[in-house]
Amino acid sequence: MGKIFSPGKLLLTSEYVVLDGALALAVPTKWGQEFFFEETPDGNAVILWEAYHQNQLWLKAKIDYRTWKVIDCNFLQPAEFILKVLKNVQQLSGVKFRDHSSYHLKTNLQFPANYGLGSSSTLMNNLAEWAGNDAFELNEMSLGGSGYDIAVAKEKSALLYQISEKGRSVETVNFSPPFREELIFIHLNQKQDSREGIGLYRSKTKSPELIEAFSRLTKEVQQCEDLEKFSQLMEVHERKLSDFLGIETVKEKYFDQCPVFVKSLGAWGGDFVMSSKFPGYEAYFSDRGFSSVFSWNDLIA
Repeated sequence: MGKIFSPGKLLLTSEYVVLDGALALAVPTKWGQEFFFEETPDGNAVILWEAYHQNQLWLKAKIDYRTWKVIDCNFLQPAEFILKVLKNVQQLSGVKFRDHSSYHLKTNLQFPANYGLGSSSTLMNNLAEWAGNDAFELNEMSLGGSGYDIAVAKEKSALLYQISEKGRSVETVNFSPPFREELIFIHLNQKQDSREGIGLYRSKTKSPELIEAFSRLTKEVQQCEDLEKFSQLMEVHERKLSDFLGIETVKEKYFDQCPVFVKSLGAWGGDFVMSSKFPGYEAYFSDRGFSSVFSWNDLIA
């Protein structure tokens, strides 16, 4: 079988405001999603789809792509989502699912599904690369969103991402700050529906000054070489977005006595946060029920 791999992602700056043109900084994770594919010219026009989570079978579905119906599956809702995405692949592709070949397509998500590292974006990019589609277009048809996660999956690099009237700008960067070994990532085990957060954000009135403020913060973060300055920038970012959204920061909610910064990554309220090491940090987070703590080298590609 052929194989394609796309890395997961973490959004370090401009969560939500990236949707309205703020410059954002994102990094790829070591974990991602593998995609395996095999085509057999037998005239049956059947897709056998197998989805694994950390090498454990999660979804198995058989799809007839002449009628675009699920013939058999063990889990209907995700099978219907896969059917929808594959129909979009066919619509965008001049080659796939048009010759009545049978396809055996298999995915393996390397990280727990509740980690929020990009199970959907890695899937979109893998399928688009396989079919010769535009991954941004496939993602827009299937899911929507800002597209920064697709950019990370495509580029497999840290990058600066921005949406404007002219389109999207993707600039790969070498973001590997000298203090990276002092940074940690804590999984909150509170999987957040990003659509809910986006809905709240969309309900607020944005100003050009707000967007520009986060773009400036992103540039400062990307160029920062000092942990103390970086920590200050993280705290400013959290406070500014908290004030705008009208909700408490993750530090106020879970870690009010923490002696260092705690920064939300992506949808507020769930998934990962970033912080820095301090004496007894492992016990501190574990005592509060957060035992999944990762170093920069553990997590970031």
